[in-house]
Amino acid sequence: MDGKIPHFLGITESKWSNYDTSSCIVQQIPYEHTSSYKQGSAHGPHTIIENSQYVEFYDIELDQETYKKCGIACTKPLIFGETINQDAMHLIHAKTSKLLKDNKFVVSLGAEHTVTYGIFKAFQEKYQDIGILQLDAHSDLRLSYNGNEWSHASVMARIHELKPEIFQVGIRAQSIEENQLIQNSSNIHTWYAHQIWEDNQWMDEVIEKLPEILYITIDTDGFDPSICPSVGTAEPGGLLWYPTLQFLRKVFKKCDVKGFDIVELNPKSQDDITAYHMAQLCYKLIGYKYSD
Repeated sequence: MDGKIPHFLGITESKWSNYDTSSCIVQQIPYEHTSSYKQGSAHGPHTIIENSQYVEFYDIELDQETYKKCGIACTKPLIFGETINQDAMHLIHAKTSKLLKDNKFVVSLGAEHTVTYGIFKAFQEKYQDIGILQLDAHSDLRLSYNGNEWSHASVMARIHELKPEIFQVGIRAQSIEENQLIQNSSNIHTWYAHQIWEDNQWMDEVIEKLPEILYITIDTDGFDPSICPSVGTAEPGGLLWYPTLQFLRKVFKKCDVKGFDIVELNPKSQDDITAYHMAQLCYKLIGYKYSD
């Protein structure tokens, strides 16, 4: 590991934080080109890493120090310069493919949600039957937004063109065109926020439909603003902390989760509470992957 790369959790023991000896790799993808409401998500990946320094190594729920079961290394942030839209997706795809070739469990911290396309395409090439679970406030199924088909608001439309099974949870804001696409597609399965808040029966309904091999994408605004206020477009009535963890633990038990990403954090400061919560979530999900 290059000493200039901050260690996830602040791990200082090289055997638990070197690329070669770690099974889990956290890649930073600070790509932001199409943010449409509040800008600043490019700072999200670095801020999550910074806030992870304050997350406890020991997980009470899992009764383990997760990092000692897998090792967790960080990559240098990808540099995009003038590279945008489809060319940026090619870069993300290539970098993710290299990590998968090295048989790493890849965790991606993105800026805008568009990055998930490049990531998921690499996963789909390695695991042809992989599906994708999306936790989000928005469907992100617009064919284009502000004249750009590579907008963050169109990422799931581009992924839909790759023909995986898509499972959306927590959606509470969409256009009528997005709703019509969901109605007309056999590959998109959506659980709206207003349908799932009363009880937890929805968890088993989702999990029953999930494929064996799965990728997870988590838009930070999928959570309620009381938990994650610092996002590009906050929507009231979002997912709550413990029910979401309960659901995700069940997902990891049922499915072979090959990787996940966390995107759309728009930090207000280096010690932003939303970034701290997403650092906790990141470590928690790694724990679900590497627990007995």
